[in-house]
Amino acid sequence: MPVIVLEARDFTSPLFLVRTWEVLSGCTTFSLVASLGPSELNKNLSNPEHLNMFKNFCMFTWCFFFTLTLLIHILSVIQFHSLIPISWKNLTMTVAVLGALMCFSASVVFPWIVMDHQRPSPHSVGAAVASCLTFLAYTSESYVLCTQAHEQRGYMGSMPGLLKILQLWGGCQMIPLVVEAVCGLPHGVHSWQLWVSGMSYGICVLLSLVTLVVILGDFAGRCLLPFDRFLAGFSLIGVLLYMVATVICFTKILQLRDLRQTIPDKSPELVIIETVVASITLLAYTVDLAFSIKLLCDRSHT
Repeated sequence: MPVIVLEARDFTSPLFLVRTWEVLSGCTTFSLVASLGPSELNKNLSNPEHLNMFKNFCMFTWCFFFTLTLLIHILSVIQFHSLIPISWKNLTMTVAVLGALMCFSASVVFPWIVMDHQRPSPHSVGAAVASCLTFLAYTSESYVLCTQAHEQRGYMGSMPGLLKILQLWGGCQMIPLVVEAVCGLPHGVHSWQLWVSGMSYGICVLLSLVTLVVILGDFAGRCLLPFDRFLAGFSLIGVLLYMVATVICFTKILQLRDLRQTIPDKSPELVIIETVVASITLLAYTVDLAFSIKLLCDRSHT
């Protein structure tokens, strides 16, 4: 089968340019951070063990989306995406929006880590700037895709689809927070709040991934239940679990003084970040559930 490439005018299209921008800025970001080295990055940090998890989280974010975007970019150029048994329009929208959200988180977390000293190195400052540029690039691609026709955007370009990406983003933010909290517990200290919230986040991330696989693989017609009921059930479970997790987060804020006396190295910023992200994700699940219920009611009346 001959390889078909884009026409000359397609290489100056907004979509091609923003994806090139994403690849270049993403590669620049993790290359600058990798050039710092563990010793150079950690020697100026007040608590390198406490923040190492977030540095790895940022590196994973940049490398993962750089690799995924590069593959999408190459497949788009050689026009091989039609041979892949997935929904291409839903995949590109998911990567663009989720990449923007994840790079935004990395652009906030990484400066918070590397700027925790008086004299940041030029490489760390450059990495922070490049991360912000990567976030802007993915935001630009999201805007370009959202301006396309509804048929070209697919389900993930609709409001319920965007809410599901926001739910997945919220769950991904909880992974380093929960892992860091577990590692920060002294030996012999078992917090039931941490394990309950961790299980809630884990279940919701799993449900989000299952939903994403069904949508990207066009498996909606093979579900045992109608797809709209399938999504409504997942949204209801997410609302209930995140309600529990959010209540626990606010309880930990009220108990923050006692918590720091029990665990001296516990950072109050982590508790506040967890509460904010859990509240945003709970709101996304609640609005998504409202959309699902409205869809079910509309179909029952037709």
